[in-house]
Amino acid sequence: MGKRVRMEALGFDTPLRVEAFEPPADPGAGRVLIKVEACGVCFRDLIDRSGRFPFVALPVTPGHETVGRIIAVGEGVTAWKVGDRVGTMHRDSCGTCVACKAGQTSQCDAAAWVFGLMADGGYATHVVSPELGLYALPDDLEPSLAAVLHCTFGTAYRGLMHHAPIGPGTRLLVTGANGGVGAAAVQLGLRMGAEVVAVVRNAEQVDFVTGLGAHRVIVDAGGSFHKQLGAWRADVALDCVGQPTFNATMRSLRVGGGMTVIGNVVQESVSLNLGFLIVSSIKLVGSSGATAADMRGVLALHRERPLSSNVERTLPLEEAEQAHQAIRAGGLRGRLVLVPNEG
Repeated sequence: MGKRVRMEALGFDTPLRVEAFEPPADPGAGRVLIKVEACGVCFRDLIDRSGRFPFVALPVTPGHETVGRIIAVGEGVTAWKVGDRVGTMHRDSCGTCVACKAGQTSQCDAAAWVFGLMADGGYATHVVSPELGLYALPDDLEPSLAAVLHCTFGTAYRGLMHHAPIGPGTRLLVTGANGGVGAAAVQLGLRMGAEVVAVVRNAEQVDFVTGLGAHRVIVDAGGSFHKQLGAWRADVALDCVGQPTFNATMRSLRVGGGMTVIGNVVQESVSLNLGFLIVSSIKLVGSSGATAADMRGVLALHRERPLSSNVERTLPLEEAEQAHQAIRAGGLRGRLVLVPNEG
């Protein structure tokens, strides 16, 4: 017998609850059953819960940042075997569409298994996954880091790779640098050899981001940090916030610079100055998720110089509701991770 967290209604009036359930002995054709070691609690989980996506399949078990070991494989599975250690990606992929054939599986237009939204996720002792919804993890990677690796480091890595190559001499700007993806981007940029300037909202976040190795940290609420840069302009910018920082991020770029947007923390729309975009020849791209190939790149950088997960604390499944409320309240200095066997 296993246990799982259930979200039964959108919004925050109905608390998450834990229930017992029987994991399937046979996960089904093309699928595997995973015994969960840990699952990250992501801000996107709260976006899902708030109803900003119109296709939540209630009731559902949240969680898209899962690490565990495969304990059963269904008919036709060839990529995995029992005992393999794996992490979940945000969703599966079909393997046959134009994007998949080009290796861009995170852009698959036929994927329907979205963890925590359209399929049960990792706030559980066991989770079922399609064969193409996973990537391989080494045995020696600490569970809390392994859990959040895809959604933070993988997302940041893919966002940076849109403007590759990034190496010595590259100037990188990261907004929301104290958050999970932002902190990951700072670390990855440094390991790629870039000069990293980080932007945070509050002065109390400076020491943390400086400790990650950022060459400079700017404190700004969002709209005017480009004015603090002087003559310095970024070759590449990763905007992990969205509307509050969008225009200042764009104005922090050199002519011909590249900007990747991966954050959307508020619902307000962006006002875009098309003239500035055109005259400055800005390359603007949105990015989400990461492919298995991206994750191999992340793990290679980790082997060269270990990455830091910035996990504030781990919690048992029974405290999933408290974890969501803590993220809503703000002020956390790291990620929260649920561990099924804790408590």
